[in-house]
Amino acid sequence: MDVKLAQMNVILLKKSNRIFSIICAGLLFLAIFNLPIGYFTILRIVISIGALFIAIENIKTTYWAVIFVLMTILFNPVFPIFFHNKEIWVPIDIICAALFLIEALELNRHKKEENRTIQKTNKKYTRDKIL
Repeated sequence: MDVKLAQMNVILLKKSNRIFSIICAGLLFLAIFNLPIGYFTILRIVISIGALFIAIENIKTTYWAVIFVLMTILFNPVFPIFFHNKEIWVPIDIICAALFLIEALELNRHKKEENRTIQKTNKKYTRDKIL
């Protein structure tokens, strides 16, 4: 029973991570337009939290962890990095949004593979036969 609850929690956590990655990508795509400075402050907070969360989640895959730690540093709201030119930020926003989308799609692929392995390993045992 506890194993099934733990597996369900992992599945729910991964689904929420995928949704959060898609939200971060959408916010970064919106950053291409001329919006008030308050939006970019909120964007820095959300993206830095999202990138740090994904970096921690993907600590086993070094390249994703490094990419998202660098993204956390780039978008950090405590010590912000200013380029003072929108033309520099637009490609950065597009690349970071694409990385969030790629991570969300890769997470979905891994989730499907995990579900297959979980279904293979979850066998119900009765008294005399395996169901």
